Amino acid sequence: MHSLNWLLIIIFLPLVGGLVLSVLRFKRRLYREVFVEGVVIATSILTYVLLYRPPLGSLVLLQITDTIQFALKMDGLARVFAGLIAGLWPFATLFAFQYMTHEGKENTFFVFYTMTFGVTLGVACSANAFTLYLFYELLTLVTLPLVMHAMDAASIKAGMTYIKYSIGGAAFGFVALVFLLPNGGNEFIYGGSLPFKTLGVSKDMMLLAYIFAFFGFGVKAAVFPFQGWLPKASVAPTPVTALLHAVAVVKSGVFAVMRITYYCFGAEYLRGTWAQSVVMIAALVTILFGSIQGVREQHIKRRLAYSTISNLSYILFGVTLMTPAGLLGGILHMVFHGVIKITLFFCAGAIMFQTHKEYVSEITGFGKKMPLVFGIFTIASLSIMGVPPFNGFVSKWYLATAAMKIGTPLALIGILFLLISGLLAAIYLFNIIMPAFFPIGGFDNEGLKKVHDPNWYMLVPLLVFTIAMIGFGIKSGPLVEFVEKIVNGVI
Repeated sequence: MHSLNWLLIIIFLPLVGGLVLSVLRFKRRLYREVFVEGVVIATSILTYVLLYRPPLGSLVLLQITDTIQFALKMDGLARVFAGLIAGLWPFATLFAFQYMTHEGKENTFFVFYTMTFGVTLGVACSANAFTLYLFYELLTLVTLPLVMHAMDAASIKAGMTYIKYSIGGAAFGFVALVFLLPNGGNEFIYGGSLPFKTLGVSKDMMLLAYIFAFFGFGVKAAVFPFQGWLPKASVAPTPVTALLHAVAVVKSGVFAVMRITYYCFGAEYLRGTWAQSVVMIAALVTILFGSIQGVREQHIKRRLAYSTISNLSYILFGVTLMTPAGLLGGILHMVFHGVIKITLFFCAGAIMFQTHKEYVSEITGFGKKMPLVFGIFTIASLSIMGVPPFNGFVSKWYLATAAMKIGTPLALIGILFLLISGLLAAIYLFNIIMPAFFPIGGFDNEGLKKVHDPNWYMLVPLLVFTIAMIGFGIKSGPLVEFVEKIVNGVI
């Protein structure tokens, strides 16, 4: 079989697996778990084989016009995103097996959870803006049932908010495609596929199209003022919110912005223009807004959601610097934040699963009863603050140095905002950690008798992610070298 065909297999295996699961009726929960985990692990293994030996060229599945194709390929950036997805998904699925025993409708949940894996890989392996747009839209459809899983008033409202924002973002993105496709800007070519002289369209008009693309795809990246859907989606089961906030949806948003910026329009085309200023200001405002809201929010998962909003725009800040160094920092933070944030959400999920507590004020003294969960939560918190030797420090360092190299007022303001955001992160995360380990008198000690760490289904993913946070922090060199080849146009 031609190696390019394996691109199609890694996308369709979880899609077909999810569809098969929808018609199967397992007599025991264990049988369903083996089936789902088997499909996910097989997909991840095949994905990593392709990452090690990536196929050359593109796989054209459908030729629509001379310039519009539905096609797949695996270049350097695709390998990073696909590697992140394939690395996290098997452990996220394992965590979900235990968590969903209290949520009900497990079969339906795992149908869409598995299919989302395939769609997200489709986003990663899209060969052009048209294909990316189709998978991006399909991602909304397969994740909507996950957001609305409980089908109560709160989840239905959250789902309606999610779909409204997503449809609006899709409309913005479609406007950008209308300008890109006829003007030769569809293909993903590092440095940009858009000719400097577009066919009868002024540069200001093309820059406006870029603004539409940035905010359209940026809806899933929760860029201000289109971030409202993300905290509301926290009503979904924790495996879903971790999926939305760390891996699939939000990372697809920042990945799409990277593609549009560096592979369609091109950084050289955008650098120094008013459009660059607009998108960088949006990223900076979002960094500060998310951090401030995180301090104010008392619900644990929503607090982490605002942290996600802020950190996603760390990535976008790197992208909007329009330099290889900025993109390097953005890609590294895309990977490292994915590992950190899924860890934080899974810690929050473990707390909720074991205790049914959801607010910061309710978990006083829990640290001594759940030492593994809160110990891991502390490590992940230090990492997202940017404390060495954890991985969050590495990506923030590269973002700050990239901004320093440019030295423009907005870039320097960005460094200041990174520092302020790190300080605010320390406030809203240690506000959880300190009372958990060092409670002040007045809490119900008797009520903690049944509080303890969860079983291995939840602990194994948390321990693996903790090793990854520390490992990438201590030895990030190989990944940095690989990403440097991407941002220098080598792979």
